[in-house]
Amino acid sequence: MADHRKASDAQQRADRVGRAIEAGDRAAQALGIRLCEMRPGYALMEMAVRPDMINVAGTCQGGVLFTLADTAFACACNSHNELTVAAGCSIEFLLPGQVGDVLRAEAVERILVKRTGVCDVTIKRQDDVVVALFRGKSHRIGGHLVENA
Repeated sequence: MADHRKASDAQQRADRVGRAIEAGDRAAQALGIRLCEMRPGYALMEMAVRPDMINVAGTCQGGVLFTLADTAFACACNSHNELTVAAGCSIEFLLPGQVGDVLRAEAVERILVKRTGVCDVTIKRQDDVVVALFRGKSHRIGGHLVENA
């Protein structure tokens, strides 16, 4: 019973943090990035590619893809309500995004040791084809995103 309660408390904390991030991340709001699911160490975000996100090559701008992945990374890393920032990250662009694509970024925290973590993010199109792979290293800086969570 105690493990179930801990899991339930952790999920409630992740839910509160997710709502706070969604409400406070103006960059994500401007890009139409929305939170679909959040659990401790996990986040799923979604974004539709709009005409104003297209670069000169006619595909989704890489910085927009990076922002989608980085937002999912931030949610997964902060899901424990320990204020966490990126210490470094990289992205591999595999296929271009096109206007009308609905992209989903799934972030999974792979490891968390003391104040340092590693999180992988996979961006897929609506047809489940992988568009980009992102890996981020996180660092806990102290404090909380949500008080009393």
